[in-house]
Amino acid sequence: MLAARHSSARIASGFAASLAGALLLLPLAGCNSKTAATPQNFIAGLNNHFFDHPDCLFADPPTFPYETTDPGKTRQMNALAASQLLTVAEEREIHVSRYTVTDAGARAAPRFCYGHRVVTSIDSFTPPAPANGFPESQVVYHYTMEDVPVWAKTDAMRAAFPAMAHAASGTASDKATLASTITGWQVPD
Repeated sequence: MLAARHSSARIASGFAASLAGALLLLPLAGCNSKTAATPQNFIAGLNNHFFDHPDCLFADPPTFPYETTDPGKTRQMNALAASQLLTVAEEREIHVSRYTVTDAGARAAPRFCYGHRVVTSIDSFTPPAPANGFPESQVVYHYTMEDVPVWAKTDAMRAAFPAMAHAASGTASDKATLASTITGWQVPD
């Protein structure tokens, strides 16, 4: 009987110690919440956004068939033709190049997306301040590109689209506004 009382007392004492330890850690749990302004939470919010928002060659995509006389646009479209995403026909009399989408290019046209960003680090951020009904922070970050298609890795494509070449370099950085919501930090749409 005495042994049973010591055993019960030991169990109660162990439970009390566990409960006290859990209560001491409770304030720290708030520091790791999804809404805390931490680099880890900013990275998670940005990566969630970029997974569904790929980077593309054209924000305002051309309509195909596409005709141009502009030397810069011709160089870009010729790079896409060299990657077998477009075909080109030249109207020499009027100095116009006409581009149409190939079967391979139909999967990427008209925006020609070349992957999505994966944030690797947060360089800096502003303290959250109320804006548009939510606390917002301005974040500067570094990123790499994932799921870059083969056609986007050619020298001709990198030369014709320097912004894409920089984004896929592995050393790119950018900035974004993030808003704190009950589900975590998000890029406002």
